[in-house]
Amino acid sequence: MKEEQVVLVDKKNKAIGLMPKMEAHKKAVLHRAFSVFIFNDKGELLLQKRALHKYHSPGLWTNTCCSHQREGEPNIEAGKRRLEEEMGFVCNLKELFWFVYKAPFDNGLTEHELDHVMVGYYNKEPKINTDEVASFAWRTLADIKADIQQQPKKYTVWFKIIFKEYESHLN
Repeated sequence: MKEEQVVLVDKKNKAIGLMPKMEAHKKAVLHRAFSVFIFNDKGELLLQKRALHKYHSPGLWTNTCCSHQREGEPNIEAGKRRLEEEMGFVCNLKELFWFVYKAPFDNGLTEHELDHVMVGYYNKEPKINTDEVASFAWRTLADIKADIQQQPKKYTVWFKIIFKEYESHLN
């Protein structure tokens, strides 16, 4: 099976090439990514706990889903694709903003991503793909914020960055 390619970008989000995903993470090359936040009618955010065998951040809590766009794939379509692959449902998504972050991991890999943040609404239970997701929980933003302050090591780096820097966008 051919390794997944990521779309390399400059800091203005202009595509400048492709690279195998693992190579991009080993070399810390800036590439396009997305993060999806799904809320229910109670205002709770659907969190996922990453599967324990993931190559980085295993067993950590994070936003509803995240991944990388494929070459030529629009952001919203990429978000819907991955939402269905990881959480077992699709809903309408809206892109809120994007930002660049760089986060090294203990395993020698680095996330250096231009991350498009999207939001959607859904009220049913997800049908998680256990190859990707260990568990899920619906939590209020206030509960998440308090838990991140008390137990930051339970959460992925990118989720803490998004949550802290752009909390006002997620309401």
